[in-house]
Amino acid sequence: MPIYLQLMEQVKHAIETGALRPGEQLPSLRPLAEELVINPNTVAKAYRELAHQGVIELRQGAGAFVTDKAPTQDDAEKLKAAKVLVAQGIKRLRGRGITDDEIRRLVEAELNQSGGQKS
Repeated sequence: MPIYLQLMEQVKHAIETGALRPGEQLPSLRPLAEELVINPNTVAKAYRELAHQGVIELRQGAGAFVTDKAPTQDDAEKLKAAKVLVAQGIKRLRGRGITDDEIRRLVEAELNQSGGQKS
């Protein structure tokens, strides 16, 4: 796994476990790169990707900060439980002879029909 992806996963894990909280500042690029013995561009790439995902916010001249929208431990637990439900649903559908392509189309159609709203 590329180093920048490993760094991204570590930051997300720290947020999910509460080690990093919303509004908290992440380490600066160069000191973190020196500490991890990696290229500063690798840290910058990880931070840019995390910002693109809405996990952190990059503030010009101030650094990187955890956003209020960053996934929490509750979010991680919800997703874990949802993954189990999805896996069970897929298993049941396959048991009824529904193909993976048909399952994908059904899920996409249902998501489009519900308009992305929570039930």
